[in-house]
Amino acid sequence: MPTPYASAVLNATADEVWAYVRDFAGLAAWMPGVDTAVIEDGGPADRIGCVRRLIGPGSVFRERLVALDDAARLYAYETLSCPLPVRDVRGSIRVAPVPGTGRALIEWTGTFTADPADERAMERTFSGGIYGGGLEALARRFP
Repeated sequence: MPTPYASAVLNATADEVWAYVRDFAGLAAWMPGVDTAVIEDGGPADRIGCVRRLIGPGSVFRERLVALDDAARLYAYETLSCPLPVRDVRGSIRVAPVPGTGRALIEWTGTFTADPADERAMERTFSGGIYGGGLEALARRFP
């Protein structure tokens, strides 16, 4: 099972970064290619089980929040539907302090299954394009 991963060290404290990224419906504020992010039933974005709909140019992703841990600065989700040739997608974002620096490490990781012919390309898409692209945008937000 592929395990895409991306990380970045940001010029802000872990608490500042977590306060910005913890909003499960806030992805459109910082994620390239996401124009709109809404919680489908209009409920709170920190309710386990809520479903966010991410809309970008020609694509819609639906993801369910499965864990949110403020003490660990982590949330996890599962993808319910997406236009990519993948299945059983799980992801998580975690923020941790970099000791002695006042900076934050953010990690975005996931797992998925795909047909063997698609695995390598999809791992690159997640690691570099989706996760990496999002973290690059956060690095610009916290210069």
